[in-house]
Amino acid sequence: MEKNNIKKQNIYTSEEEKTLNWDEVQESFKKTFGNEIYNSWLQKLSLIKEFNDYLILGVPTRFFRDWIVSRYLDKILEQVKGFKLSLNRIEFKIIEESKQSPELVSINELNKVTEIKDSVLNYNRLNPNLNFQNFIQGRSNEIALSYSKKVCEHLSRYNPLYLCGGVGLGKTHLLNAIGLELQTENNVMFISAERFMYHFIKSIKKNDMVNFKDFFRKSSVFIIDDIQFISGKESLQEEFFHTFNSLMDKGSQIIISSDRSPMKLDRIQERIKSRLAGGLVVDIEVPDIDLKIGIIKKKIEEIQNEFKENIDLSEEVINYIATESKTNIRELIGVLNRVIAFGRVHNKSLTIGDCKNILRDVFSQIRVITVDKIQNIVSNYFNIGLADMLSQRRSRPLARPRQIAMYLAKKMTSRSLPEIGRRFANRDHTTVIHAVKTITRLSEQDDEMKKNISQIKSLLLEQ
Repeated sequence: MEKNNIKKQNIYTSEEEKTLNWDEVQESFKKTFGNEIYNSWLQKLSLIKEFNDYLILGVPTRFFRDWIVSRYLDKILEQVKGFKLSLNRIEFKIIEESKQSPELVSINELNKVTEIKDSVLNYNRLNPNLNFQNFIQGRSNEIALSYSKKVCEHLSRYNPLYLCGGVGLGKTHLLNAIGLELQTENNVMFISAERFMYHFIKSIKKNDMVNFKDFFRKSSVFIIDDIQFISGKESLQEEFFHTFNSLMDKGSQIIISSDRSPMKLDRIQERIKSRLAGGLVVDIEVPDIDLKIGIIKKKIEEIQNEFKENIDLSEEVINYIATESKTNIRELIGVLNRVIAFGRVHNKSLTIGDCKNILRDVFSQIRVITVDKIQNIVSNYFNIGLADMLSQRRSRPLARPRQIAMYLAKKMTSRSLPEIGRRFANRDHTTVIHAVKTITRLSEQDDEMKKNISQIKSLLLEQ
């Protein structure tokens, strides 16, 4: 026992390990979160003790601690890791509420989820604020919401449940809500694919793979977010494959999210894609105008209740924000927060003119263009089926739109030629090169082609 204690002490006090400058960390908080959040919350954090892989931070009250954990913990951990990479956990000590009996609380204790004491393994905690009650339903997500609730009612009926959709559309919210609903009576594991990879690598380095395997395979509900991050990592995919099979064999419920459907995942083993596609695949679409308005009003209500302040935004302003925010819900909330902050600082009710001025730089930015988006818009523009455009057929009505889509994918995305080829039914990169050269030449010589390219680009930038 003494040897173990000595070993831990040596690890924690290693002179080679970088020591945090808390003043620098606080400055980073101020720049990242803004003066309002920093002055209200983060300024009150104090560094109690620093170890090799975790920090103990002082907080004034339990309420303060819970607020920080539910809203800012992930970003705080991300910031401090920028100063000291080995940090993977934060614990809190309440130092003012009860000075006679201070309370030390680990973030893992805030949820009834799987945990291993004295282990390098760590995972995303469940956020109590991301539940079914505050998830706003609309036509774009009603199917995903319905089946997420059904999984909670009947485990293993839809197994695995695979939610796919673009960034910021509510996938993580639904996964979190499922975890919260099931955690009381089940052994719930909720982790991102990125952290799964991190702990996999760390376990290899520490020669602790037995513990890693046991840890992830003992859950009765396994929830993994953003599975696309295991792309191209063969050894990690091998471990995930065996973990998946082990959980399925014992009847555990598996819920997975990704930014695309299983068969469109790049550089993922076919056997994995097959298993992911073998369950229930549900798509979450971009929210329509009614859903965005509902989200804005719900967010305003939450802010008013939390901060006990009146937020006066007219229906015209709300409609403007909902109409102009065209990408995802995260952008929508960010825009709303910006408008509210401006009104708070200037203590005025904002007009539509004020909002246009405040948000002119946000809404003038080029929208994120993806290969999927290009394929859909090109196929709709030429009134052909997407499956036909991606097929092996070489007739002119299909081949030319296919070449245009490849050309735009090369010009308007950061995807490599081989990646683009794979997204077009696993075509070779030389096919993409030929398409780019062909459309470049035609757009210089043919006015009709130049017009088509211009109109499609406009559609891509508008949506």
